[in-house]
Amino acid sequence: TRHSIVCRKKCCFSTCRNLVHNVALHQKASQSSENSQLGVAGHAVDGKRDASFQRGSCTHTEEESDPWWRVDLENEYTITAVMVTNRDEHENMLDGAEIWIGNSIETNNIKNRCAVISHIPKGRTIYLYCSPAKGRYVTVLLRGSKKILSLCEVEVFVSNYERPLPNVALQGEATQSSTLRGAAASKAIDGRRNSYYSDWFCSHTAEGETDPWWRLDLRQTFVIVSIKVTNRGDCCAERLDGAEIRVGNSLQNNGYDNPRCATISHIRAGKTSTYQCDGGSMEGRFVNVVIPGKSKTLTLCEVEVYTVPAGKSLPSCL
Repeated sequence: TRHSIVCRKKCCFSTCRNLVHNVALHQKASQSSENSQLGVAGHAVDGKRDASFQRGSCTHTEEESDPWWRVDLENEYTITAVMVTNRDEHENMLDGAEIWIGNSIETNNIKNRCAVISHIPKGRTIYLYCSPAKGRYVTVLLRGSKKILSLCEVEVFVSNYERPLPNVALQGEATQSSTLRGAAASKAIDGRRNSYYSDWFCSHTAEGETDPWWRLDLRQTFVIVSIKVTNRGDCCAERLDGAEIRVGNSLQNNGYDNPRCATISHIRAGKTSTYQCDGGSMEGRFVNVVIPGKSKTLTLCEVEVYTVPAGKSLPSCL
């Protein structure tokens, strides 16, 4: 059919076989401005991953403030992934671009943001997972002044079914700044949300520590879609207030220098809260939970990390 794609070989990602339809193909596209006939909006939905602007395969706006590109899918879809092809020159121009999905053209409601493009090597295509998200419009927005938005292909995928994402924390290795009695860091990745520390189901640092931390090594880099944290249920729920979740690939400063995913304002006793990192697109191998300050105690009853494989280049996946 018009929108069908086929994984011709074992795919770079396990989710590839679920990507059934590119619903953006040949749909109506528009953009904030047009540099020339070579850079019309429709070039990003022509089905070609040709990365050459000179061959007329890419879009191009004027240099302006907050340039945008948008495709109207004509119907609402549950979107599982977006794939973006960067041009073969000026590769850094696309850094920081945001992908928005929704039934309106609004780009201020964080719930509608699918991902942020950190970087795409020149001429390459990357896969960006969406939570999944529902919407009719897919918008690429590059915030800032004196910006140019150029896209060589935007593919928007929906699937026939949605498979639950894996909790990769279960295969990770946990450590912490200190341990109170037998409350090891690994208690927080045992797959059980039992919230009673008194039953030895939770991790626990020493009492009254400065900047106590807990860290999970996922053993490889993933795109972190969401993190779930279960708080202690038998007492002291307020101890977790203000804890920071940090995600990245560095162990410098015990991982505290990695980008912040979220700050835990409060989790009720025994409850589980979900945090999306950067709209569900933050990459990292290490997940840190740290409570900044003096005389702090860190207790975690479960930490779950839901991911897709990191957005590496896709030279021949599809």
